[in-house]
Amino acid sequence: MRLRRALLALLLLIGPAAAVAAAEPDPFALILHALDYLAVDYPGAVKDGRVLDEGEYAEQVEFAASVRGLIGGLPARPERAALQATAAGLLAAIRDKRPGDEVAAISGDLRRRIIDLYDVRVAPRQIPDLGPAAADFTTHCAVCHGATGRGDGPAAKGLNPPPADLTNQARMGEHSLFGLYNTITLGIKGTAMTGFAPLSETQRWALAFYVSTLGTPPADRERGAALWKGGTGRGELRDLRALVMATPKEVAARAGDDGVAVLAYLRGDPGALAAVRESPLDLSTRLVGESLAAYRQGDVARAHQLAITSYLDGFELVEAQLSGVDAGLKSQVEAEMLRYRTLIQSRAPREAVETEARTILAMIETARQRLDAARLSPATTFSSALVILLREGLEAILVLAALVAMLIKAGRREALRYVHAGWIAALALGAITWVAASFVVTLSGASREVTEGVTALIAAAMLLYVGFWMHRHSHAARWQSFIETRVQAALSGRTRWALASIAFLAVYREAFETVLFYQALWIEAGPSGRLAVVGGFGAAALGLALLAWLILKMGLRLPVGWFFGVGAGLMAVLAVVLAGKGIAALQHAGRLPVEPLDLPTIPSLGVYPTWQGVLTQLALVVLILTAFTYSRRRPRHAA
Repeated sequence: MRLRRALLALLLLIGPAAAVAAAEPDPFALILHALDYLAVDYPGAVKDGRVLDEGEYAEQVEFAASVRGLIGGLPARPERAALQATAAGLLAAIRDKRPGDEVAAISGDLRRRIIDLYDVRVAPRQIPDLGPAAADFTTHCAVCHGATGRGDGPAAKGLNPPPADLTNQARMGEHSLFGLYNTITLGIKGTAMTGFAPLSETQRWALAFYVSTLGTPPADRERGAALWKGGTGRGELRDLRALVMATPKEVAARAGDDGVAVLAYLRGDPGALAAVRESPLDLSTRLVGESLAAYRQGDVARAHQLAITSYLDGFELVEAQLSGVDAGLKSQVEAEMLRYRTLIQSRAPREAVETEARTILAMIETARQRLDAARLSPATTFSSALVILLREGLEAILVLAALVAMLIKAGRREALRYVHAGWIAALALGAITWVAASFVVTLSGASREVTEGVTALIAAAMLLYVGFWMHRHSHAARWQSFIETRVQAALSGRTRWALASIAFLAVYREAFETVLFYQALWIEAGPSGRLAVVGGFGAAALGLALLAWLILKMGLRLPVGWFFGVGAGLMAVLAVVLAGKGIAALQHAGRLPVEPLDLPTIPSLGVYPTWQGVLTQLALVVLILTAFTYSRRRPRHAA
């Protein structure tokens, strides 16, 4: 408590002018440290509306007033007035002797908003190496704090206040690594604790990590290591930023003793974070931040590319999982990320882009919380695995089943080998592409979307060709004589290769993306959820096989004319759907412009709210209706 309280004098000495004076300490560090102090120590000064310690309470009031003044000196932003109002509310709550939980909540909210609004860097640039930290502690700290951090160093005698006992777990449990770093950097005015700004930033961060471990028994860190390797804490302490902002007290409240043990392990061995593959949501969050920073610097092209990558390599990979938990939230995030990219492309005012970025980050965090909560249920993991394959495989299985039924109905079973060769080649190439992207080259999400978009458009054209062919012969097939004399020749070599191409395109456009989605789900599910992933995949595969069987059975029972007519309609609908998805994929990859349209998103129909996609689909509908109408008016004896 004394360590935090003594910072008051430093704040009052520096004053609000520090916010604009380049030679003074970072004003953000002062404000955030002050808010930490208020959140932690206020309950010790006031309880049930009664002041317990007059001196400490007076310091709390002065501290809150200093925070309000420092915020007033921060760079001008439209949202700064709201921050000042919140700071005024914090001061009023303290003066009114409001409950500690209320003051802590206001302090925490204000801290979070300042970090988000000003993109305050609260984590080290790289994972600290604690190797040299012990020597730095001996050189700079042990003289007062003692060799083991108990506050019993040779210079400790006579110091008032005495050096802090860094092994006191209750005391250290209130401090985050970021708070310790600020204390090491700023020092404490009025005490023997001086700032160590002359040390490099890397050294100060390493010292903060090292100091945080002094009161932790080795057995706790060993238990934390075992828990971490088993998957515990991967959501709570997902990256370096989360690690340095967490306090043992907060982690204990959310995750219990196991969470505290994992935190202790990571504080002593932060390199363990590097062994964990960055999750799609973490990647998405990081790249949105980098995109916003690039936009602020005037680099619009880089900001737009980072925004694209944030969606394609990040959020898109968890869409299937999120759909099983909160489909509405999934659609909202997707729409907001598209709007964010559009704002960047149109060079919108910085404030509008910043507001949109904060909206996205908040929604991604909500998505993370929903997925983390749902991950406790094997049923959610199972349903996510089920949805991935059903969603990605439905269109392909419809196309394949319709093609196979058509060939059987036409009495041309020998042509089935073209269809089978097409989808088998697609699966093989999809596997090769995945292996190459994973181990040989880096295939970006944009490259994947371009491949999917181009493939979808080609497949749409092929489906139109076969659909028109089927529609022509749905009329000719009404005459038995036509079936007997012409159908055997109707499937020309050109048509057979078209069938093989459609089978290939229908499967390949989904194969690689499906593998990536399962790869992301496999990582997110962890060891305990992988049986559910396999089960969901198996159930979806069984469902698709059943669907294909039903299409074949129903199709073969239809009269020839009806079958070819229905088949032509199915091919036409799928062509329109694929065209819409192809345009959307190329827009996601940044290869086509995006002009938003006030329409709902209907992925199952390939409808996405942009003028480019909707107009393309409408043009295809007009073309199909015109062609089918013209075909119906042709003489009935025409082939």
